[in-house]
Amino acid sequence: MDRNPSPPSSEAEEEEEGDAVGSTVYSKHWLFSILTRLIEVISPEKTEPSAKPEEIQTELDEEMENDICKVWDMSMDEDVALFLQEFNAPDIFMGVFAKSKCPRLTEICVGILGNMACFQDICMSISKDENLGQVLLQRLCDSDSPTLLETSRLLLTCLSQPEVANVWVERIRDSPSVYDCVCFIMSSSTNVELLVKVGEVVDKLFDLDEELMLNWIKSGTCQSVGPSVDDSPEELPDFKIVPCILEAAKQVRSDNPEGLDVYMHILQLLTTVDEGIQAIVQAPDGGKETWSLLYDLVCHELCQPDDPPIIVQEQKTVLASILSVLSAMFASQTEQEYIKMRKNMPLIGSLIRILQYMEGCGKRSVDNSKESEQEETGKGDLNEEDFHLKILKDICCELLSNMFQELTKENTLEGLNQGHLNEQTCSCAFQNLLPLYFASVESFLEVLREADQTLAENLEKRFPSLKVHT
Repeated sequence: MDRNPSPPSSEAEEEEEGDAVGSTVYSKHWLFSILTRLIEVISPEKTEPSAKPEEIQTELDEEMENDICKVWDMSMDEDVALFLQEFNAPDIFMGVFAKSKCPRLTEICVGILGNMACFQDICMSISKDENLGQVLLQRLCDSDSPTLLETSRLLLTCLSQPEVANVWVERIRDSPSVYDCVCFIMSSSTNVELLVKVGEVVDKLFDLDEELMLNWIKSGTCQSVGPSVDDSPEELPDFKIVPCILEAAKQVRSDNPEGLDVYMHILQLLTTVDEGIQAIVQAPDGGKETWSLLYDLVCHELCQPDDPPIIVQEQKTVLASILSVLSAMFASQTEQEYIKMRKNMPLIGSLIRILQYMEGCGKRSVDNSKESEQEETGKGDLNEEDFHLKILKDICCELLSNMFQELTKENTLEGLNQGHLNEQTCSCAFQNLLPLYFASVESFLEVLREADQTLAENLEKRFPSLKVHT
């Protein structure tokens, strides 16, 4: 996407002493002149009689575009942002949103507001303006992707400020059309940058407010009754949240690992409530599409045999989210055909590989810790890494133990023949599962004796606690 040129440098010798904005070199007079021209752009009486109305509404003069883009860049400076706030720039932008049909102008004005919202006092002022808040939410129904991107950035900025986050959560909760517009973007957009930013907004909303998440989960079961917006997509279908999330995840998976992480975390948040789990597993396909996508990611894309063990450090958060969802689905839908163990032996192999890679990371972390034990900062980072790896290990072990309990002799033979189960992988699994999941290991060992008695005996020798109970 074309972005902004550098802001104009002020030529000090031509500027009057009091014309600078705050401690910057930017000119108050120049900024004020741009705001004045912006008002003129959206004032009907200023249009030339000979010009066609549609041309004036949809096209932005090149000089004006360059100047307003310079303001966009300058608005990242707090002094400039405060100056714009003082001269009622948000009200001027409201006029732009109401009257202009020029997508580029709308995008730039939303972008300037997004920069201004990075500063707490201005963010509070923008957020508490109910009319401006509603107009900004309506921008989510815009058909212009750059405008949608800037709107999403602005919303994420506001939602990330604790002082005003609840204002936006309540505003969005009371605006059912936001659900439809967000779902429309997730289900139909191919703009990866936009999908990632919208995903971050949804992730933040669900993390902040369980009630809103529940409302959105239930929204797919009845037609939205929110107020219609003039420029909203026509005849929106009756969206359901899970298919929309899956569609967005498919779009971002190959181009944006961070985006995939965001959408997997949204799915994980859904599984923190019963209604969310049911929304996944009681979909028309019984949750098959969700399971297939997550299975494919774990077995064929993430933490693969040809990856170095350290890869688990890079992928730990997305893996934890994916395995958490798979674990919730496995526990609630054991009767579904796609969850039958004969179809999922490669998943057991992948779970054990993740545990093996974590052991490798653990050894590496210990070595690094010894080298830098004098550095407190490094130690803090290490502890954080260990914390996230522990979460991944706990989720991985829980799913693996549940799958072990479902294995039959036939499944186990298949796993042995395919190379997913052998003495090395079973030893790694037992090492991580014991003693917490003793019953699961014992259950699997009984089945393993029928499939490969020699292997079972060798494992008993490695883990004497198991032999005592046989």
